[in-house]
Amino acid sequence: MRLAIVGGALQGMEAVYLANKAGIETVVLDRKADAPALSICDDPFVLDPTKDPESAMGIFEGCDAVIPACEELDLLHCLDGMLRDSDIPLLFDMHSYETSCSKNRSNEIMESVGVPLPGKWPECGFPVIVKPSSQSGSIGVSVAFDQDEVDRGLDVVRSLNDEPVIQEFVHGKSVSIEVIGNGTTARSFVTTEVVLDTNYDCKMVRCNPDIMSPEDDELFGRIGRDVAESMGLSALMDVEAILTPKGLRVLEIDARIPSQTPAAIQAATGVNLLEELMFTALGKETGRARGDGSSVYRHVVMKDGVLRACGEKEFGHVRNPRLVKGFFGSDDAITDYEPGKSEWRATLITSGRTEAEVDARCDSEIRRILDECSIEEFVDGSPEVV
Repeated sequence: MRLAIVGGALQGMEAVYLANKAGIETVVLDRKADAPALSICDDPFVLDPTKDPESAMGIFEGCDAVIPACEELDLLHCLDGMLRDSDIPLLFDMHSYETSCSKNRSNEIMESVGVPLPGKWPECGFPVIVKPSSQSGSIGVSVAFDQDEVDRGLDVVRSLNDEPVIQEFVHGKSVSIEVIGNGTTARSFVTTEVVLDTNYDCKMVRCNPDIMSPEDDELFGRIGRDVAESMGLSALMDVEAILTPKGLRVLEIDARIPSQTPAAIQAATGVNLLEELMFTALGKETGRARGDGSSVYRHVVMKDGVLRACGEKEFGHVRNPRLVKGFFGSDDAITDYEPGKSEWRATLITSGRTEAEVDARCDSEIRRILDECSIEEFVDGSPEVV
């Protein structure tokens, strides 16, 4: 099978890695010649489908499916228009994506099906999260402990020309679950834990059977299915939540291929979400059974003589990466490391039978990097407010 991936940044690297694990050949299109996924795919093309749709369509016609790994609305609309009446499946749902792009709109849908959300401002009191409605990740997000900090957060949102969302700041374990829908019914997959760095960016994903209690895990899966079926999802989305002392509180949904969590799920359980999505679109089943192992997926950067855990934005500066098996003892890595290089980045993917086994392997990997690269310090920061 052959898959066209449009977008060569973080999501593109995730899609190439998952396709590689499933034995699917990959073509990546990106308008930037230095997009990192171009160096790890089978066939790279420096091409902008919005400017040269004829050439892009010629590439797509040699593929079994196309998936956007980008969030530019003009490009997404272009792909949707190009492939809507073709025989080539587009592994994407434009309507659901536009809904999930607005936190205000998606909150309305979640409220309609009884999803537990953080409390609304001002009834919830301080502290609160101030965030833009239509940005992704941690862009424009701030924590406010008083009205002055709320006002500063609102200024940031206005600078992004966006609408604000102000909600109760909820603390606890950050969790995610992916859902695939066929337009009518939906399937929830595997819960993961998302671990943040000092900038509230994801530095690590954990996948193991003990992320939540069986009761909470069942509830989270049901929430994902209910929201997806209410939206009529015909693609892949993820649901992000906080497991608080009072139970789950759902933060947001994103109807596009996520980065990071699918690779952790694949390493721990053998469930490949890209393969599941592709087979669903083709009306087939993968027939893969879910395992019950554990995994850790983490980013590191070596810079200024120090090895640091980092979020995906920092890792996104990786240049000409390659896929490496057994990198310093990990299962797999995506990295631009070269011996003697003064600055490099890596994503380390490590699996094992249990969480303890994986953690021991991860510790060993960091020690090997420090020893073999003559690095004296490893810095692994966390948010000030958790």
